[in-house]
Parts: sequence; structure tokens; C-alpha cells
Amino acid sequence: MKKETICAYLPDFVRTGYGEKYSTILRYFFPEVISALLLYSALSLFDSILIAHLRSTSTYATLGLTNSLLHTITKLAEAFSVSSTVLAGRFNGAKLYQEVGKTARDTFWITLLLGLFFTIVLYSSSQAIYFWYDVPESIRIIGVPFLRLKAISVLFSFVYLGFFGFLRGIKNTAVPMYSFLLGAVVFIFFDYALVLGKFGFPALELQGSAIASIAQNVTMTFALLLYILFDKNNRKYVICLLQPLRSPSYIKELITLSLPVAIDKVVFAASYAWLYATICPMGKYWAATYTAVRDMEKLAILPAIAFAQVITFLVSNDYANGNWDAIRSNIYKALFLSAGMVVPLLLVLSLWPSYFIALFDKKDAFTGLAACVFPIVSIFVIFDLMQLILAGALRGAGDVKTVMFVRLFVFISYFWPASYLISLMALPDTLKFILLYGLFYLGTAFMSIIYINRLAGSGWQKLRNI
Repeated sequence: MKKETICAYLPDFVRTGYGEKYSTILRYFFPEVISALLLYSALSLFDSILIAHLRSTSTYATLGLTNSLLHTITKLAEAFSVSSTVLAGRFNGAKLYQEVGKTARDTFWITLLLGLFFTIVLYSSSQAIYFWYDVPESIRIIGVPFLRLKAISVLFSFVYLGFFGFLRGIKNTAVPMYSFLLGAVVFIFFDYALVLGKFGFPALELQGSAIASIAQNVTMTFALLLYILFDKNNRKYVICLLQPLRSPSYIKELITLSLPVAIDKVVFAASYAWLYATICPMGKYWAATYTAVRDMEKLAILPAIAFAQVITFLVSNDYANGNWDAIRSNIYKALFLSAGMVVPLLLVLSLWPSYFIALFDKKDAFTGLAACVFPIVSIFVIFDLMQLILAGALRGAGDVKTVMFVRLFVFISYFWPASYLISLMALPDTLKFILLYGLFYLGTAFMSIIYINRLAGSGWQKLRNI
């Protein structure tokens, strides 16, 4: 009796009556974290370590700056992936299987056209982009041809992320994981061969990294295409990508869901790129420091990214049935599990930062700088963890506008102007770097508070007709 009384006052994540079991959530999580590891961190770390062997700080800084810009573009593709997950999840939960197939088809065509558009824009404006960043000439000379090659891979990344959204909506997280593994093998082989000139290939250095990305994205796109069209488990969805788009009302709903997600994801990713714009005038060593710190933090935050994907499709499936207790319980569990994984990772990286940073700095040019600032800025990563999970839950409920407006408000009214003012101040470089990074994470704390208040109410529970 006493135990039951105590449990009544505990949060849902330690109670077993609501939501998915921990084992079920972890079963969804492990394929997602492997996918996230390959998409957001592992391959990036492998690439960074290879580039570090070139012993050029300018080349390493160029890699980080360019990938940060492309990460912003990729977030737009992820927006359509999320909206596809939400729509496919609703239709799948209601057993409207042919509508799920139509969602896959519509997402394919929209992402294909958008990917082609951004490939052309990035390729043609590469010179102007590096002039805007106000980088040294050494970085600009290396960066322009690198960006033009990377722009080609953007087209395929849009398409395969659209396919991911469909598969997550039908609760299939294994196939995206396998496609990432296949793409990872292709990338690692060509990256190693072309950057350093192995197995008879020419040593193309940074350009080899871009060609490896193209090979990876092409392989993943066609592997997913074959699975979606020909696997027997997908026959009930009657997928035909060559059919015309469905009625304007469905397209409007897909875009209506995607646009707010696109705005909030792009604004969020653009803030990382903006940090490069404020840090690059401090010199190439601080730009390289920022790249190294970002690489380490991307590794540590991976569990939260994976749980954010899981909570999106769990909420989208429960949302159709109005299962509010299950939704809240799953959110608590995702927060609890992700914190239990991210915090120990940050602790290990903060205790021995020089050891890990030296992997990216073979010349010992900026290891001391990065080792000094990383333990301090990593303390605030927990705020990013919280906002990732909570934003994912709201997206799963279709409440994408709340996430969009909150991020727009925080970044436009607070982070961008505040960081710009800090960048103009005559401060010691180390203090300026910490303040710039700290302002970003303080912004994620504001977001988390607003999301918590939103989920505590009932406005997000207004069911839409499918």
C-alpha cells in the first residue's frame, strides 16, 4: 500500500501503466541511433580525422564550415521527412494503407524537385557564399570546388530522407538503418581511397571527400527505392511513384506540415552556420576549434537525436487514437533515457578533451584552445537535449507551428542580435567564444520552457480529421 501511494506521486516515466514499454522504446531506438550515428556523427568524424592527416588547419576549417552550411540545407529535406512520418503514421494507424502509399509518392516528387533546386543554387553561388563568410583566401580557394561537388550530393540526400519519413511512419526503423550501413561502407571506402590516394586512386584530398559523399548518397537512394517498390511487406500500400500527385488538398496538407518544420529546422541549423560567421573573423584556429567542438558535441547528443525521431512517430501513431496518457508517458521516458546516455558521454569527453581533439589536430595548432572551452560549453548541452525531445513530440502531434514560432522568436529576437553584439565587442577570444556558444544553448533552454508549458496544456490535443 505504501509503495502504491509513493508511485502515485512519481512521474509517468517510472510507472508502467501508460505508453510503450522501455524495451519497446529501446527496440525502436537502437536502429535510429545507428542511423543518426552514421548520418550526423560517425562518418563526419571519420572524414574529419582523414582530413586532419593532411596537416592543414585551413582545410580542416573549410570542411567544418562547408558541412555546417550543407547541414542547414539538409534540415529542409528533413522537414519533408518529418511531415511524411506524421502523415504516414496517421494513415497507418487508421489502417488507410493506400493513403500511406500516396504520401510516399508525393514526398518523393516534392523532395526530388527541391533537391534539384538547391543543387543548382549552391553550385552557382559558391563564390558568393565564401565571400559572405569573410574567410581567408586560403579557405576560399579550397572551399569553392569542394562546395560545388558537395552540392551534387544534396539532390540525393533530399530523396533518401523523404523515403526515411515514409518508412518511419510505418514504424520501420530497421531498413533506414541498413541503408545507412550500406552508404557508410561506400563512403568510408571512397573517402579513404580518394582523400589519401589509396588502392590506386589519386589523392584528391578535400575534393575526394566530396566525391565520397556523392557515391554514398546515390547508393542509399537507389537501395531504398528498390526496397520500397519491390519488398512484399509494402505491397499493401500500393506505391507507384510514376503516378501524378494526388488532389491539391493532400499536397497542401503535406506542405502545411512541412513548411513550419522546414522553417524551424533551417533556422536552428542556420544558427550553427551563423556562429561560424561570428567566429571566423577571430582567425582560422578559432574556426577549427569550433569545428572540433561541434564534432564532439554531435557525437554526445546522438542519443537525443535518435529518441527525438522515435518520439515523433510514437506520438503520431497514438495521436490518431487520442491516447494522451501514452503520449505523455512516452515523452517522459524518452527524456529520461536520453539524459541517461548523453550526460555520461559528455562527462567522458570533458574529462579528457585533449585526447579526443588531438584526433583532428595533428599539428597541435588548436588543441589547447578547444580543450579549454569544450568542458565549459558542454555543460549547457542538456538544454539542447530537452528541446530536441519536446520538439519531436510536438511535431508528432502535428503541432509544428508551435515549434516553428518558438524557434523563430528565440533566434530572431534573442540569439542572432545578442551574438552579433558579442562578436563586435573587444573581448579576449576565449571569453568571446564561450559567450557566443553559451548564448546559443541558453536559447535552447528558453525553447524547452515554452514547449513544456505547451505540452502541459490541451491545445495540442485537437484531433484533425484524416
